[in-house]
Amino acid sequence: MASEYSFDVVSKVDMQEMNNAVQQALKEIETRFDFKGSKSDIKLENDQLIVVSDSDFKLQSVVDILQSKMIKRGVPILNLDYGKIEPASGGTVRQVIKLRQGIDQENAKKINILIRDSKLKIKSQIQGEQLRITGKSKDDLQSVMALLKGAGLPLELQFTNYR
Repeated sequence: MASEYSFDVVSKVDMQEMNNAVQQALKEIETRFDFKGSKSDIKLENDQLIVVSDSDFKLQSVVDILQSKMIKRGVPILNLDYGKIEPASGGTVRQVIKLRQGIDQENAKKINILIRDSKLKIKSQIQGEQLRITGKSKDDLQSVMALLKGAGLPLELQFTNYR
């Protein structure tokens, strides 16, 4: 029996599922009556989405459709970082939405403080864009998972590499 158990806390977006959500959203936009003749489009480039539409209202509708498709495919919408809506060519508006991959230092420190304040016999260490949580008891590790799920952090967390 192992003397120490551990798991990693990560925050990442599955790009294949993200691509599928974008394709489904585009398909719905093509078939919807309220988007007939509009110049609405979604492009996935590297770690960002570029959403284009005729007006602010239609752009918000496109983003809503995209979010619903992301939720259905299990893609975390908390990892979206919305840019401001800006005018684009041809009388359209554009919004750049960045996909956050990994846990930034600020949120990693918040997670460390949450774990330390829980008074559990757990060690946590920041390893780049993820955290490694170790402890002698599996129950304590599961308590930490429940604590982090209920913490209301501004990003979606996944728990991997459970040993």
